Amino acid sequence: MAELLDMKALVEPGRALNDDEYLRYSRHILIPDIDEIGQRRIVNSKVLVVGAGGLGSPTTLYLAAAGVGTLGILDFDRVDVTNLQRQIIHTQKDIGKSKALSAMEKVNALNPNVKIFLHEVKLDEGNALQIFKDYDLIIDCTDNFATRYLINDAAALLEKPYIWGSIYQFDGQASLFWSKEGPCYRCMHPTAPPFGSVPSCAEGGVLGLLCGAIGSIQANEAIKLITGIGDLLLGSVLVFNALNTSYEKVKIKKSPNCPICNGTQKSLLVNYEAFCGLPDSITATELRNKDSDYLLVDVREPDEYAALSIPGAVLIPMAKFEDGSAFDNLPKNREIILHCRSGVRSAKCLGLLRSAGFMNSKHLRGGILAWEESKS
Repeated sequence: MAELLDMKALVEPGRALNDDEYLRYSRHILIPDIDEIGQRRIVNSKVLVVGAGGLGSPTTLYLAAAGVGTLGILDFDRVDVTNLQRQIIHTQKDIGKSKALSAMEKVNALNPNVKIFLHEVKLDEGNALQIFKDYDLIIDCTDNFATRYLINDAAALLEKPYIWGSIYQFDGQASLFWSKEGPCYRCMHPTAPPFGSVPSCAEGGVLGLLCGAIGSIQANEAIKLITGIGDLLLGSVLVFNALNTSYEKVKIKKSPNCPICNGTQKSLLVNYEAFCGLPDSITATELRNKDSDYLLVDVREPDEYAALSIPGAVLIPMAKFEDGSAFDNLPKNREIILHCRSGVRSAKCLGLLRSAGFMNSKHLRGGILAWEESKS
């Protein structure tokens, strides 16, 4: 991979810097490897950050501070009190607010020179290519396998690089994937792990400051790629353990069997959730238009249900699915549709429900957040 060290800068230098920019970015300009030309590349760059949560918080803030000229922020979620332990771009007063909007407000306060585009939508097979096409690179700050494969494939089909990060408990990973120049995410993970075998941060927890460590690495990789400096992580995964304060680089190679890299897959898959083995789902629009008889079950906690609920939904918290008590009063001769906040808990409950013999069942893709978004 030695030739990758000599890759040219991803972005051409833009217009001359004005006096305010010379002062604001003076500490960058003093670095010989960046200097004025490098800073002009940064100012001329267009970067999309997918996810304004744990990883997206430091990534977005550092890219904005660095002077990235156009910054896209994609997230359809809303700020929750449980986010504040690690998602440092949001504050107490932002609870209930759109994460993308909250992030935009902080970027505006930090650097008003940055042009921001908000994408307050759930990334899916129908919008990924259209959104990605206007950016130079994509940064993946998401937390689920279906979205990671979608981002990888969309970026590859558009021949764009994408920077990936992942965190869980005390462990973090980061890499640069670019099928045009090296391996992609599918080269490392040809298939997704079995559904439910890898706990999410919501299930297993995460050290808050780990987000800062990995998110900063993602932002650093973006700056190197934009300006054409340094040793890129293309072909390597950086593995960080916060307990041992240890870093390790693991080499990965382009796979000849990768359908994205060998050109056999020429379009996005129809359903990335199905590709990753997620249980059957129904979209919010489909649920709104559904006229057949069904039972809608909310698997969230009572306080969440009291704050916001879908009309007609019956509350049965996730704990009752885990201990089996939920199954006693559910009908087997009627379709059951489960929902939670974003689709994570309902997908897990659906697996438990089907294991108990309730096969005529689905869950709401994207949860109540997608339901609320579908109102518009």
